[in-house]
Amino acid sequence: MGQPEQRAEGAGPFVTRLTWRLPDGGTAVWESRLARRRGVLSVRPSGTGPAHHVRADAVSLARLRRLNAVAGVAFVVGGALFAAGAAVAQFGSGDATECASIYFVGGLFFTLGGYVSLLQAVNAPRHVAGGAGRLVTPRWRWWSYEPVRVDWLSAFVLFSGTLVFAVDLLDSFLQGLTVQQVNRLVWAPDVIGCVLFLISGHLAVAEILHGRLRLRIHGLGEWIVAVNQLGSVLFMVSALAAYTRPATGSLVNADIADWGTLTGALCFSLGGVLQLGEHS
Repeated sequence: MGQPEQRAEGAGPFVTRLTWRLPDGGTAVWESRLARRRGVLSVRPSGTGPAHHVRADAVSLARLRRLNAVAGVAFVVGGALFAAGAAVAQFGSGDATECASIYFVGGLFFTLGGYVSLLQAVNAPRHVAGGAGRLVTPRWRWWSYEPVRVDWLSAFVLFSGTLVFAVDLLDSFLQGLTVQQVNRLVWAPDVIGCVLFLISGHLAVAEILHGRLRLRIHGLGEWIVAVNQLGSVLFMVSALAAYTRPATGSLVNADIADWGTLTGALCFSLGGVLQLGEHS
């Protein structure tokens, strides 16, 4: 007998949804985000029976809940601190060192959220395509290298972006920098981090939409992806407005820089709140 029929969907080289025929005549559907965040796949038995979710084992589900909670809280706190730092900068209630300190602590939470998001992808339950409709719990790992998986790649790029932001936030404590040094040590890492956030968000969109263009938002996962991507766009707007003109030593637009950071950070904080509800 040949291999059971399979149908793969996704974006580019990435498979984000896989449908295959079960030995008993039913159908199993694995979706990347559902398996990674909720630990479920969909099974439709043979005949006219309704589809139902098959869950991973208790160990995997407990692991996913813990990781999701830690990542969600980290993004809520990190976003709130970034918003607070931008508010301090905008309304002039603190000096540059105070703003930098608030941003730095917020950046630590963003980095934590980014790494835990990567752990979610690394330790997500795996499907067994062509076999019984179930998910298998892998052994725990603190790291993996799986660039052919869009969920892993999105989380890795996000985590890399938080590390680049950390360079920017550390350099912002330096005193007596020239305009050129500010743009090279503070502004350039900021822009690179924003680009990485945008790439990560684009990969997350490709994962949840399976490579299709769709304007309507149906589920909680799509709302989370959309809100976070909006936050990435606002961060990029803020970064571009924060460029220091060599001729004048002033920012392109300080108000846009502060408000872009504030609203973008609130988007990430809201995304973290929504993520707390995305569990099995």
